[in-house]
Amino acid sequence: MPAVAPAEFPPPFDPNSVIGPPTDAPEDRIEVGVAIVGGGPAGLACANKLLQLLENEPELTEKLGEVPVAVIEKGKVAGAHLLSGANMKPSAMEELFPDLPKEEWPVYQEVTKDAVYLLTSKAALPLKPMPPNFKNHGNYVTSVSKLGRFLAEKAEEAGAYILSETAATKLLVEDRIVKGVRSGDRGRGKEGEELANFEPGSDVTAKATVLAEGTVGHLTYAAYDYFDMHGADPMRWELGVKEVWEVKEPLDRVIHTMGWPLRKSPRFNEFGGSFIYPMGEDKICIGLVAGLDYTDATFSVHDALQLMKTHPFIKKLIDGGKRVAWGAKTIPSGGYFSMPKRLAVPGMMVAGDAASMVNVPTLKGVHYAMHAGMYAAETIVESLKQDIDSVNFEAYDDKVRNSLIEKEIKQSRNMRQPFSKGFFMGGAIVSAMTVTKGAFPGGHWSQEHDSEIEMDLGKAGDMYPKPDNELTFNKLDSVFLSGNATRDDAPNHVRVQTHVPREIAQTWVSMCPAQVYEIPDDQLENGAAEVDVHVTASNCVQCGAITAKGGRLTLPEGGDGPLYQET
Repeated sequence: MPAVAPAEFPPPFDPNSVIGPPTDAPEDRIEVGVAIVGGGPAGLACANKLLQLLENEPELTEKLGEVPVAVIEKGKVAGAHLLSGANMKPSAMEELFPDLPKEEWPVYQEVTKDAVYLLTSKAALPLKPMPPNFKNHGNYVTSVSKLGRFLAEKAEEAGAYILSETAATKLLVEDRIVKGVRSGDRGRGKEGEELANFEPGSDVTAKATVLAEGTVGHLTYAAYDYFDMHGADPMRWELGVKEVWEVKEPLDRVIHTMGWPLRKSPRFNEFGGSFIYPMGEDKICIGLVAGLDYTDATFSVHDALQLMKTHPFIKKLIDGGKRVAWGAKTIPSGGYFSMPKRLAVPGMMVAGDAASMVNVPTLKGVHYAMHAGMYAAETIVESLKQDIDSVNFEAYDDKVRNSLIEKEIKQSRNMRQPFSKGFFMGGAIVSAMTVTKGAFPGGHWSQEHDSEIEMDLGKAGDMYPKPDNELTFNKLDSVFLSGNATRDDAPNHVRVQTHVPREIAQTWVSMCPAQVYEIPDDQLENGAAEVDVHVTASNCVQCGAITAKGGRLTLPEGGDGPLYQET
């Protein structure tokens, strides 16, 4: 069968459903001072900084109304949908909470030892000297879901309103000025019908709106289209699948691996690696991250992680242990050239992962998101102090462009692209880029959207082990461990074509870590060139990978999805 690109089968989607003017009568609208969409590091850092600044601005605070700062979070609680490694650089926490002792930070430990290994199928070869982009001395191992809860508690103590279980489904725009967002309906059935507990959404209007939705932002990417904000290159993503294990022996260092189980040939284009981090004395996290520009429709990050755990080096670390948490999330990997050409439009700013503020070679993004949120807060206060009706937040662009966010991400601007030439050639090129801070080889190495990569039916799926429920696990049991509680009769929030070439359907089936997509058994057996795609949306953990590979993830009802605790 010929290879085929998912982009040739765009999802059914109406942009007008995502952007439009307010529809509630003025007296029925919920008015807030600043509406922050997303209770992650960017949004909550913004909320905390805003309230710190407003302590010294009583007149402005009064003008912002009874609810000066509102954070709209789609998860059951702040942190419920957050997942990352994460080795956090301390700069943003130090700036946001300068008087808070590090002992009170939501972290497990400071990193004092690092190791990087090249894996073959049997051996783990230490890389010495260690690649400089993997050095983490002085950083802190944290759980981003715990960080989200911590930042939310601090924001609430300062006076923020955290509107959890609230999906921001529509960007309110009037005369090309962002006026706020509309919350989604609750209590609709599978066909969109109103159930007995139906509650309509509401227009939430604001003086300023900050989109901090994280990876694959629902409103953010619609805004990029509407306001022509796209960067030089399209957005790109990697998918990470992570497990937390209770272990018998503590881990004394941060470990990264590269190589196996990803295949090195450029025709597979399997880029990525693993992370293994200590989480105190009795837990470790282990995760595998892979770019979504691979070419084999049978490749699965979840199953590749299960295979990786059978490696003698990895298996020894978790031997006798117990898996206690699991999750999956996409990571923006387009870097500098995928950042929007402007970060602010009248009435609105964008911060964090949704703006591609991730440095892939150094595996860092949390502190960038927090710094960006703080810059947005500073801009809002400066602008609204001058004119409470101002919609001009262009100063935010300048703050980000002149910060470490721009500087550091620009230095690694071309370091993701060379791996399309294969593991060894790509590694050699990136080494030169690392040493020269991106100057050589320089220029602009352009990249295409992940959905434009042609897919064919390869053999990756043949490598994966059968789950034994001790070391290796299937997708459905893993979804249960995520705390996912989406009701079975909820409307389908996943947009895909449901009759597509087999290569496309298999891409979605294999890619999804939560078993959302299935091909009917009879079509699998008869080798049909075109097949149906059955969607079980209630399994979805909202990782966002489908958006990278030809579909579109929209928002389910607020409160649906995973309830991450330690991811």
